[in-house]
Amino acid sequence: MPSSPLLQVEDLTSHYGPIQALHGISLEVNPGELVAMVGANGAGKTTLLHTLSNVHKASSGKVYFEGTEITRTAPHKIVKAGICHVPEGRQVFGPLSVEDNLLLGSFSQRRNKAWVEEELGKIYQLFPILKEKHRQAAGTLSGGQQQMLAIGRALLGNPKLLLLDEPSMGLAPLLVAEIFRVVRELNEKGVTILLVEQNAKAALGIADRGYVLETGRVVLSADADDLLADEAVQKAYLGH
Repeated sequence: MPSSPLLQVEDLTSHYGPIQALHGISLEVNPGELVAMVGANGAGKTTLLHTLSNVHKASSGKVYFEGTEITRTAPHKIVKAGICHVPEGRQVFGPLSVEDNLLLGSFSQRRNKAWVEEELGKIYQLFPILKEKHRQAAGTLSGGQQQMLAIGRALLGNPKLLLLDEPSMGLAPLLVAEIFRVVRELNEKGVTILLVEQNAKAALGIADRGYVLETGRVVLSADADDLLADEAVQKAYLGH
């Protein structure tokens, strides 16, 4: 594994008004890794991703991407640099067609039409149901199909780092398994991923390393297999 992290977060804090949501978060993601950030609802996982994307402002601390500080870089420039964010709850544009939703993700690559067309084809291979329904309004898709669409939209931004926020939320177990199979496949094809999940067992089951977040603090970090075997993690998150 290269010695220089792709993403490096140092002592990051963030607030909602007077309420502190993140308390000195430090983490790193190396090129090619799939890193899981697990924790209960309200632990600060979504706030962390929003702060990394600068959709929510950091109060203090630093975020580095490819060695360059991006803590206060405009969100659209962060996307252009190669960090693409799949938000919690999918957030597809319901009235627009499936294909138009996908193409919105390619905005930063819009000058490279041949690349966009080729990548769109790859997304349709990855998610055949999206090809089948490409003219349909995105709002008519099932929750699982919308999750596939949200991932496909982010992939059309040509990410060096994919931020995935709760991709299993509200999905039936079979669909959860399918989404996580695709996430693992993307990682095996070379996409570096930071996966935020309440479903600790599923996330750690496909990850290389993991962090455990509690009330805005990292309380554990280790290889994913070690976290899965940790009695405290099992008791708190795995129902053992």
